[in-house]
Amino acid sequence: MKTIDLRSDTVTLPSAAMREYMANANVGDDVYGEDETVNALEARVARMLNKESALLCTSGTQSNLLALLSQCQRGEEYLVGEEYHTYRYEAGGAAVLGGIVPQTVAVQADGTLDLEVLAKKVKPNDPHFPVTRLLALENTHTGKVMPTKFLDAARDFTQHHGLKLHLDGARLFNAHIASGASLETLTDGFDSVSVCFSKGLGAPIGSVLAADRETIAKARRWRKMLGGGMRQAGFVAAAIDYAIDHHIQRLQVDHDNAVLLATKLKAQLVAHGIEQVQVEPAVTNMVYVQFTDPVLAQKTAAHCRQKGIMLSSAARMRLVTHLNVTSAYIDLIVEEFIRGIIGD
Repeated sequence: MKTIDLRSDTVTLPSAAMREYMANANVGDDVYGEDETVNALEARVARMLNKESALLCTSGTQSNLLALLSQCQRGEEYLVGEEYHTYRYEAGGAAVLGGIVPQTVAVQADGTLDLEVLAKKVKPNDPHFPVTRLLALENTHTGKVMPTKFLDAARDFTQHHGLKLHLDGARLFNAHIASGASLETLTDGFDSVSVCFSKGLGAPIGSVLAADRETIAKARRWRKMLGGGMRQAGFVAAAIDYAIDHHIQRLQVDHDNAVLLATKLKAQLVAHGIEQVQVEPAVTNMVYVQFTDPVLAQKTAAHCRQKGIMLSSAARMRLVTHLNVTSAYIDLIVEEFIRGIIGD
C-alpha cells in the first residue's frame, strides 16, 4: 500500500531525474570556494532575488539563524511574530547562540503584523533596554501569502525606525506562484531573504540566504563556526538547480490540489452533518482543518494512518499537498478522513 503523506511538503522525495542530475554534478571543496556548482547556484539565487550575494545553507533554520547573527549583536533584539518560525520553531537559536533577544507580537489572521503595535515595541535609546535592530517577517505564513501592500508598509516602517528587514521565505516560491508577483517584488526592501528548496520544490536538502556582500561574508563565517561548512556540496546545489528549472511552475498543481481537497472535504462534512470540524479556504498548498474536539482529531489521524494516509493529529490540523500527492488521491483522502470522524 502506497503511503500518502500530508504532514508537510518536507517529506517530498527527489525524482529519478533529479537524482541523475545530482549524480552528474561537477563538485569541489566548497569551504575552499572551489565547488563550481555551488558558486553558480549562489550567484543564480542572488540574481533571482535581486541581491548582491547568496550562501548555500543546510536548512531554513540555519539560513534564518545566519541572517540574524550577521545583522544583530549580542544584547540587541529582533521584532518577530509569535507564531513565525524564526521565533517559535527554530529552537531559540538566535537567543541561545547569538544573545539576540526576540520581541514577539501577535500574528494577524492574514499572517501580517500590526505595525502600530510594532511601533510601540521599538525600544528607545536607553541603557535599560536592548537595542531594537531588525524586523523578521514570514511569507507564506500558514499557507497565506503576505499582501504586497503590507510588505511595502513594513519596508517603510523599518526605514523610518532604522531597522534591518529579514524575510523567512521558506515557501516564497509558493507565494510567487499564488500571487503572480515577481520574486523581486516579494523581496524588494528586504536586507536578507532565506529561501528553502527542500519543501515544495522537492530538493532533498538545502536553503539559500541572500543579502548584500558584507552580510553574506559574515554569514559564511558564522556558518563555518556552526559546523555548516560543506565540502562537495555541489550534489546539493545540483538538486536545487534542477528544482528551480523544473519545479517552480508546477507548484500551481499543488495549490490546485489543495483547493480541490478543501472543497471536497468541506462538501462531505456538510453532507454528513458534521459541524464540529471546519475547513479553512486554501490559498497555496495548505489546508487547515479545525476540530473543536482534540480527541476527535487524534482519532481521525489514527484511522487515516491505518489506511496509509499520514496526518498530523493537532486540533488545528494541517494537510499539505506537494509533488508526491496527486489529484488521484484526493477522493480517497476525503473518504478516509470522513470515516475517521464518524467511524467505520
